[in-house]
Amino acid sequence: MYSTCLFCNQPLGTNSALDSFPIGRRLAFDPAKGRLWVVCRKCERWNLSPLDERWEAIEQAEQRYTETRRRVATSQIGLARLSDGTELVRIGEPLRPEFAAWRYGDQFGRRRRRQMLIVGGGIAALGGLVIGGATMGVSVGGFGWAISQFGRVLVQGSDETIVAKVRTDAGEMLPVRRRHLAESMISRGSDGTLALDLRYKNGQSRFEGPEAMRIASLVVPKVNRFGGSRDTVAMAVSHIESVGGPERYVEQVAKRGEVLTAVQGKRHRFGRKGRVGKTGLYGLTPVERLGLEMALHEDAERRAMTGELALLEAAWRDAEEIAAIADDMFLPENVKSSMERLRGK
Repeated sequence: MYSTCLFCNQPLGTNSALDSFPIGRRLAFDPAKGRLWVVCRKCERWNLSPLDERWEAIEQAEQRYTETRRRVATSQIGLARLSDGTELVRIGEPLRPEFAAWRYGDQFGRRRRRQMLIVGGGIAALGGLVIGGATMGVSVGGFGWAISQFGRVLVQGSDETIVAKVRTDAGEMLPVRRRHLAESMISRGSDGTLALDLRYKNGQSRFEGPEAMRIASLVVPKVNRFGGSRDTVAMAVSHIESVGGPERYVEQVAKRGEVLTAVQGKRHRFGRKGRVGKTGLYGLTPVERLGLEMALHEDAERRAMTGELALLEAAWRDAEEIAAIADDMFLPENVKSSMERLRGK
């Protein structure tokens, strides 16, 4: 039983509604296909549960869903809220494009609304700062540069924030800052599939094949910080379907990425200096970025459902370990020893 999100390493929360599966506050299940996901309330991504843990939970979720009166449903998808606040999403038999549009529209929409609220609140505070300064007789020009920088950080986020901690297949941990996304590039690998030239703290590495796909699935959502509108999501789903599915779509984006994500700028020892929001992974169009995130996620699930469940479990173990490492990464040794002593270790 895993308790940490595969994608953002945050706790998935708990519920008291399902005795056999007490993880998660929002659970999505497909009784016909035998699939169970835990929806992360932080990043809104769907974590597919391990095969041996889902059957009893699906049966129990179906029973609880049927019993509750607090639910809304279409002919294909239903949403029920239980008395303890747990939400159950029941998947019927929708066509794949319809399911993808609903699933990712919900995910990207929530992400978009959350970021808009954060930015809106920050802009309101910034406006109050300007008005307060004017009232006190301070020249706006005197701190105009600082205000413009603050506004940029509100919209784009701080360049130096560590947005992902990536574990390689070799076990190395790579801290990735937001500015590194503007200096990372995607292209076609030697076998024609996705390759990722990833910048990270004090280094740069090239990944190809399944490892590139896995790592890209961790960093691409950080580029899609503002999610997308339903129209943008619908366009991305349409593009994926028009080329023949997620795998073909990733190949096409990788081919275009050789040009669109190439970083042309001042050179430093690990490559070329990029601009957040402009270069590197930001060079893809919003529709391409959303489509790539969807396709990478669906490809990971496809591989898991076709027998590669060991990869899924390994990824979840890594997520748990990364979360533990992240908790302790910046703690001095004397603080760690004091905490262990207090815990009775």
